Amino acid sequence: MLNSEYKRKNNSMKNAILNWSKRRYSKGQRLIALIPACLFFLIGIPFALVILSPFIDAYLRLPKFVLEPLNIIIALFLIIPSLSFSAWSVWVQFKIGEGTPIPMMPTQKLVVDGPYAYCRNPMTLGMIIFYFGISVWIGSLSSIGLTMLFTVLIIAYVKLVEEKELEARFGEEYIKYKKRTPFLIPKRRKK
Repeated sequence: MLNSEYKRKNNSMKNAILNWSKRRYSKGQRLIALIPACLFFLIGIPFALVILSPFIDAYLRLPKFVLEPLNIIIALFLIIPSLSFSAWSVWVQFKIGEGTPIPMMPTQKLVVDGPYAYCRNPMTLGMIIFYFGISVWIGSLSSIGLTMLFTVLIIAYVKLVEEKELEARFGEEYIKYKKRTPFLIPKRRKK
């Protein structure tokens, strides 16, 4: 019973995304739609990690792992490249794919170039590393735990919803891309 309910809900979400994918949006509309998404993922989630994790750490009596300035150096080493990788991913979706990472305004073309030649989910990878960088910066074990929870949830969404929607939209082209390109951990391009 639960399995059939899950399949029904998953199909209805996939169908909604398929319907949204048929609409074309101007560059201006796509830029405006990116603003709240960027605010949420670049400011909202990090802000929540910074604000909530000290309370969770104190409640769970978790030690802080601060090795200044080492944690700041490691954090910057994680944050800067990961944000660059994520921004590159969004730019490629916007420019080449003529869409956004927002499910309501998905790409019009399957994007397999740029960071998508290295892995199928470079923006997700970038954001996960970014949140781990924030966690290292603030020296919070609960923040690392929350980042791991985010990782599990976003991977589940991609596997259960997004990949099925991409298969439905792009068919064999996506299946071939999926077979030759790793899910999350990048591989070097063949020359």
